[in-house]
Amino acid sequence: MTATELREAILRHLEFSQGKDLAHASLYDMRMALTLAIRDRIIEPWFHATRATYAAQSKRVYYLSMEFLIGRLLEDAILNVGLTEAAHEAVSGLGFDFRDVLNDEPDAALGNGGLGRLAACFLDSMSTLGCPAYGYGIRYEHGLFRQSFGPDGRQVEDAEDWLRQSHGWEFERPEASFRIGFGGSVAESGRSAVWTPENAVMAKAYDTPIVGWQGKWANTLRLWGAEPLRAFDLAAFNKGDFTGAAAPEALARTISRVLYPDDTTAQGKELRLKQEFFFTAASLRDILRRFTSEHSDLRALPSRVAIQMNDTHPAIAGPELIRLLADERGLPFEEAVDTARACLGYTNHTLMPEALERWSESLMAEVLPRHMQIIERIDEMHAKAHPTRKSSILENGEVKMGELSFIMAHRVNGVSALHTELVKSTVFSDLHALHPDRIVNETNGVTPRRWIKGANPRLSSLITETIGEGWEDHLERLTELEPAIETQEFRDRFAAVKAANKADLAEWIGTTMGISVNPDAMFDVQIKRFHEYKRQHLNILETIALWLEMRENPKAGWAPRVKIFGGKAAPGYVMAKEIIHLINNVARVVNADKATRELLTVVYPPNYNVTMAEKLIPAADLSEQISTAGKEASGTGNMKFSLNGALTIGTLDGANVEIRDLVGEENFFLFGMTADEVVERRRHPDHASSAIAESPRLTAAIEAIEAGMFSNGDKAMYRMITQNLRAHDYFTVCADFDSYWDAQRRVDTAWFDRDNWTRMAALNAARTGWFSSDRTIKGYMGDIWNISPMI
Repeated sequence: MTATELREAILRHLEFSQGKDLAHASLYDMRMALTLAIRDRIIEPWFHATRATYAAQSKRVYYLSMEFLIGRLLEDAILNVGLTEAAHEAVSGLGFDFRDVLNDEPDAALGNGGLGRLAACFLDSMSTLGCPAYGYGIRYEHGLFRQSFGPDGRQVEDAEDWLRQSHGWEFERPEASFRIGFGGSVAESGRSAVWTPENAVMAKAYDTPIVGWQGKWANTLRLWGAEPLRAFDLAAFNKGDFTGAAAPEALARTISRVLYPDDTTAQGKELRLKQEFFFTAASLRDILRRFTSEHSDLRALPSRVAIQMNDTHPAIAGPELIRLLADERGLPFEEAVDTARACLGYTNHTLMPEALERWSESLMAEVLPRHMQIIERIDEMHAKAHPTRKSSILENGEVKMGELSFIMAHRVNGVSALHTELVKSTVFSDLHALHPDRIVNETNGVTPRRWIKGANPRLSSLITETIGEGWEDHLERLTELEPAIETQEFRDRFAAVKAANKADLAEWIGTTMGISVNPDAMFDVQIKRFHEYKRQHLNILETIALWLEMRENPKAGWAPRVKIFGGKAAPGYVMAKEIIHLINNVARVVNADKATRELLTVVYPPNYNVTMAEKLIPAADLSEQISTAGKEASGTGNMKFSLNGALTIGTLDGANVEIRDLVGEENFFLFGMTADEVVERRRHPDHASSAIAESPRLTAAIEAIEAGMFSNGDKAMYRMITQNLRAHDYFTVCADFDSYWDAQRRVDTAWFDRDNWTRMAALNAARTGWFSSDRTIKGYMGDIWNISPMI
């Protein structure tokens, strides 16, 4: 498509879709017209993919995920269909700034952290590889929340409003609607049962095409919105009960309103369970509808359907699929169990027992009474088949969704080499002993189209000029950069790319936050969902200790740093929110200190999302991957940073292990205990207090907090954090502090040899092409889904 042709398509959509002429078009109108023009170009490969899949009677993948952190779609789609230059020329020729038009698109509020971003990368790779697939999730009206910071530095949560404007990418599918019930009663009927729900909502589908690289294939992201069975009670309205008249609509919309409602209350727990069943049940009915339109024998379902449960959120898929097969379609129960298991795969994302969802049996029986019966029967069947088993789905009055997922899946996968081995030896050790062939590893990856080609066009151009075209879908070709890295010319160009990206970020920070940062300083970045195991408090403690020593001796040859944090804490996670509070107040004090102003700046931009990550990652010099060893399943931020030429300071946790193996230990700043050493350390009840006593720097940092240095003299403000560190410290922040400090000083030393730093950074980019999500999806296709590409 030429720029002229695209220009005409934009003008046509301005007139007929937006109802505007060019002279009166707003930025929003231009963005929507461009979106619809590009969407038109995606329809052909989208339709082709559907027709080809039906014609070949191919197996399809159905990826069930509570989150899809897709970010902005316009630039990504333009890139994948090869229209970047044409779009730039067309939009500019119509009198609009191309970058302003792209930036007008809001981030889709459909996810929070790595789980959702992984799902988005997988959608891109499945389309790029021609793997017939649907992504299934919830069309959240408000997503997680929009984060801001109050005057006191505390996190403030406001409703996200991304759907206030029309979402130009989606197609509403009212014909694809399913009634989803809750509660009620169960009556036995012969060999099956009849569930009569007490109340119900409608799940309505909204489809977004996800196009792959070079526009050859497009799959579907189908999101479910909840609607009432009857939208409006006219009789109640006419009687003056306006609130009651709208109650059914309000109740239904609650289900698809917010991602991860606060489940510290009974009402929140019930809503969360209803959300998970809502999208899982609607997806399974849609899958069976599609299957039965082509096939009549339900026993053939596993040969045509692969369902991947992304974490335990869709774990109810096992019982629901059994119910649909046995109760509604007459398949014998045991055969329904085997059929469902042959279709289902389960990706585990956590080793923390508290993060493996559990629901009280009473809540499950109240909300999903038939499913509770099915879960009991699954547990009984498994116990009968394995009388020596120690693990059960039902335990202490709770339904353990991790065990349910494992038992109902034919494959269970970890997401990094270390994580997979720990899955076998810790959380699922008993089940692994019973089913030794069930667990496989599929190390996570990221899409290079979004995270290099789109997010870092300067680096992308340098790569293409050095090794030629075609690396975007063959990322292992980045190793071809290595000979060039040994030349001064390449290193100078690589350093210039990083410097330009840092200058852009410094300008953005100055414009949006009013903070002046030195682009020649080291940009030290930690951007993650806030959780104690990710140890943002270890980072800020070291920052405090560093600042205290800088004040004592500012001429000691410190490497100037800009410490950048980003991420949100769940509304009910009080400790994580207190860590955010502390970081912001440390920033306030440190940034106001004239003695250290040229050496240390702390920056925490609010409302971290994909768009912000696309600014931060290409500009980062140092990537903070400092989780407690044995707690991070994989991580994908660590991969994005390395691919963009940032050096990692990290523990032997998650995919850090594989990154270090690939880039070389000399190009990675390792610190901290191993997973086994962490377990051993916790056996000592005084491990935290002894670590503090042995570390003058850590002692000084904690005492500075306790003295009110960052709380306007309020000595009790951060007592929750300091008391936890002194008395409990489950995530071994104190025990790892000195090792972390020493590693940071090695970082300082390395920074002063800037040419060698550039060489190390370039080698990180060259040696991490293995972390493409294309490679990961090929692994899923061969090891779990048993499916071949269609292109």
